[in-house]
Amino acid sequence: MPFPKLNAAEATEASGARQKDENRPLTRIQREKQDIILEAALEVFSLHGFRGATIDQIAAQAGMSKPNLLYYFPRKEDIHRRLMSELLVTWLAPLREMDENGDPFPEIRSYIRRKLEMARDFPRESRLFANEMLQGAPRIREMIEVDLKALVDEKAKVLLTWMDQGKLARTDPYHLIFSIWATTQHYADFDVQVRAVLGPGRGGEGRFEDAARYLEQLFLFGLTPRPKS
Repeated sequence: MPFPKLNAAEATEASGARQKDENRPLTRIQREKQDIILEAALEVFSLHGFRGATIDQIAAQAGMSKPNLLYYFPRKEDIHRRLMSELLVTWLAPLREMDENGDPFPEIRSYIRRKLEMARDFPRESRLFANEMLQGAPRIREMIEVDLKALVDEKAKVLLTWMDQGKLARTDPYHLIFSIWATTQHYADFDVQVRAVLGPGRGGEGRFEDAARYLEQLFLFGLTPRPKS
């Protein structure tokens, strides 16, 4: 979707704004303005996706003029990339904390619960990430092919080590990680469906604890080593 063209006054103001010294540290007020823009963009992108979102919508959501917004982020892509970069750091933190020196069952249980907590606390971020994946990840492909892949490769080796030690049943560690992603993020990306199907009696905050107990049973039972015949 082409961006709306600025009128002459907006173009002049935005152009002058972008001539600021890029090496100068941001002031507290400037950091606060960026945070306001990013929060507004998260709301708009999570509702409309990258293609459907516009600079005008983000500026309106942020309560500022378009030229003021463009002072901090000259393009919609700049806002989206900043959001996705910060989101990926947050999203990968629970997997990064899986400790190879820990006991595998508590480590995997903790990972499942932390992913569910993120589904509960960061539903917009989850939808933003899902929208980007559904579009083929054109704006963050490098992030997922480098940063995400490197971390998953590292943790897959941890899981394989536990399997080699007889602490976990042998399975494909990559598909195990994918399965945990799919089942936990479902509660963010399909929250309306989950609450509708569970109904008012079970669709409240307790649904996340119910989900945690179920997923722990599902994964940990399946990963329990079986006695050799």
